[in-house]
Amino acid sequence: MELTRKTIAKVIVAAFLLNLVVMGAGAWFAYQEAPPIPEEVVGPDGETVATGESIRDGKAAFQQYGLMNHGSILGNGAYYGEDYTADALDLKAEHMREYRARERYGASYDSLDSAERAAVAETVREDLDSSHDGGAIEYSAAEVYAHERVTETYVERYHEGDHDRGVPAGMIESREEAEDFADFALWTAWFSHTDRPNSDNSYTNEWPYSPPAGNDATGAAMIWSVVAMVLLVGAAGAAILLYKSVKLPEPSAEGISVPEPGDVSVFPSQRAALRFVPVAAGLFLAQVLLGGLLAHFYIERAGFFGIERILGVHILQLLPFSIAKTWHIDMGILWIASTWLGAGLFLPPLLTGHEPRNQARYVNVLLGALVVVVGGGMAGIWLGANGYLPGELWWLLGNEGLEYLEVGKVWQAGLLVGFVLWAILAIRGLKPLLDREPIYGLAHMILYAGGSITLLFVAGFLFTPSTNIAVTEFWRWWVVHMWVEGAFEFFIVAIIGLTLVSMNLLTRRSAEKAVMLQALLVMGTGVIGVSHHYWWIGMPDYWVPIGSVFSTLELLPLVFILYEAIGQYRAMTEAGGFPYTLPFMFIVASGVWNFVGAGVLGFFINLPLINYYEHGTYLTVGHAHAAMFGAFGFLALGMVAYMLQLSIDPERWDGSWLRASFWCWNVGLALMVFVSVLPVGFLQLEVAFTDGYAAARSLAFYERDLVQTLFWARLPGDTLIITGTAVYAADLIRKRFVLRTSEDDPTVDDMAVAEGIVGSDDD
Repeated sequence: MELTRKTIAKVIVAAFLLNLVVMGAGAWFAYQEAPPIPEEVVGPDGETVATGESIRDGKAAFQQYGLMNHGSILGNGAYYGEDYTADALDLKAEHMREYRARERYGASYDSLDSAERAAVAETVREDLDSSHDGGAIEYSAAEVYAHERVTETYVERYHEGDHDRGVPAGMIESREEAEDFADFALWTAWFSHTDRPNSDNSYTNEWPYSPPAGNDATGAAMIWSVVAMVLLVGAAGAAILLYKSVKLPEPSAEGISVPEPGDVSVFPSQRAALRFVPVAAGLFLAQVLLGGLLAHFYIERAGFFGIERILGVHILQLLPFSIAKTWHIDMGILWIASTWLGAGLFLPPLLTGHEPRNQARYVNVLLGALVVVVGGGMAGIWLGANGYLPGELWWLLGNEGLEYLEVGKVWQAGLLVGFVLWAILAIRGLKPLLDREPIYGLAHMILYAGGSITLLFVAGFLFTPSTNIAVTEFWRWWVVHMWVEGAFEFFIVAIIGLTLVSMNLLTRRSAEKAVMLQALLVMGTGVIGVSHHYWWIGMPDYWVPIGSVFSTLELLPLVFILYEAIGQYRAMTEAGGFPYTLPFMFIVASGVWNFVGAGVLGFFINLPLINYYEHGTYLTVGHAHAAMFGAFGFLALGMVAYMLQLSIDPERWDGSWLRASFWCWNVGLALMVFVSVLPVGFLQLEVAFTDGYAAARSLAFYERDLVQTLFWARLPGDTLIITGTAVYAADLIRKRFVLRTSEDDPTVDDMAVAEGIVGSDDD
């Protein structure tokens, strides 16, 4: 069977429309099925315990003060602090047991004998096993008592501070805001144990696992985990059959003339695009240094190797975990995105030999705008979290406070404008190729991938701090997951295809077929696969089968991407004399880590029954680091190596420092993930399964001797990653002085790399 590019393009359009219908319907149902925010919460005597306004204000405080990057809500956020939903539910059940014990037996719960404790515990479970049909939430006397006690705890912990837990004094600025935050956390705990109307399961499908509250995994979690594993085996066989049935050229270097770097002229716009690299490197270095601090915070909750005794103040007060984590995440996204933006503007001349008028000037404008947005966003995060931006300004100019979408809305709008400007510049650069190729051509796919990144980012503007947390999370994951599992994967395969064509390793036709087939697999699995994030956040249980099926299938395109990368690498090395081995080492490493991080670890933690207990533990940390840095980071760094090699005279090219960084990063990441992070995650999984989810996220767990030893075991891996990044940054400074002078007006005859675009469009 031979599929033409036109046929694959039609199937991609059909898959896109299917995704649009499914996720569009899901968006409508998200508003209909979200847990209700009541007008008020009342006690048995009609007294008001909380209001809808205080719950909304509590969500705003949760976002403003960066609590999602200290702990988590509904399992989403950081893992340093408690999960506020699980913690509030656990504390609520504990105080309710105490109230019922004193009410029935006149003694504390712990002083009762086993039979009496069992009777009290059963009473509390029955009390919490409730349903809600609208109107005010009606608390029992025990729930009113528990609500008051939890509120006191949260005021003491998050307003007054608790250095033993790593909470700085004044983390939440006022007592009133801390009380509102407690109302918000307790509301999420309420809908985690309250049955959805006409259902036997709670709004969160019985998450988190909490024996005292009666929450346990549903039958659907078990059934669909088994279905997912069976489906993986069957789908893998079918995918291999399809992949082998489609006629694509085998990787071969026979008859290919790979241009030497010295044969390629450099345009002014390419020199301008290279300026994105040192900006990204600065963000990268700051990110890994912050990562080292964050890792150490798990060992010393308020210190850093005794520096507090030297400065006379705890580093926790100067740079709280939540702000450091926010910067760490944002800088990670921004350095990778900045590198991709630069690469996307560097590559077009290699295919077209075309330099649009004033392109270099506009590229510099884009870079300047990026620096302003990044600087403003990072400053706004600190100002907003510390209460310096009053009124609505905290989430407009400060920090929106949602993981991966932390910067204020104004700065997010600036990034959106930057994406649009990049697309315009890319169109200008690729115009000669766009004019001559069909709409499913390689250059068009680059624009489609970049456009999808921009389009999905718009979903981040569809909520405000007052929006229901379940709806907020629905839209947030549209941006985060569909970027990572959809648009970014599409962009990866398109960029790799473009790079191989620019190296004359593939004809454009061959690259387009391979890229389109892989893009089809990515789009057919990754977009709807976002639904595995909806299992426990207050969305209905129909997402469990949908999410388990499509999350399982996400592994398949990653296998084929890895297969293609290794196949191309073998063909080039066997031919001998390939000048771009170092850049392609990064591309192969990206494929390997994408398979390991996003594929293997992603599949494991996305099995519903595993995810029920694992959600928000260190197993997710391992998956995230291997997938984000290992896959997307290495691809960006490979593009940097390629851009630099083309921009430096061959006799002055020295890749030894980059090669050293490459191995520091790979070995360091492997040590961090497999020696420290994953073992901690498996220990957490055991505790979550045996003692409850709150116990797995508790301070007591993190302070276990074995867990502390595993945290120390991160040091070698983190040190290697930091060392590799420092060497990389120093190498960029060194190479800045040996860059070639760009040609004022190079012609296509100078562009030996442009040969790869030649080819008919008959299939």
